[in-house]
Amino acid sequence: MVTRARATVALLAGILTATLAAPAPAQAANGTIGQRETVCASDLFVRTAPVGAWMGTLYQGQTFLVEGPRSGGYVYGFAYGHINRRGWVQDGWFC
Repeated sequence: MVTRARATVALLAGILTATLAAPAPAQAANGTIGQRETVCASDLFVRTAPVGAWMGTLYQGQTFLVEGPRSGGYVYGFAYGHINRRGWVQDGWFC
């Protein structure tokens, strides 16, 4: 017969194993100029200028060709997908 302490230890061991086996969440990073980067954020606004007018949204898994330059935490490039135009996005949200 299983004792309560033994059952608790088995349960905690199972939780620990499941936690350690779970994949780590994606880590967002700055874009590399000249690379087509994948958007890691759930959504990323494409703007006409750094902190400029919104012209579209890229969603997680979509891509952005980082062309540069960088300015005030934003980077210039080409937004693929349904946007298909050049613009600025906030840097630091690529996988």
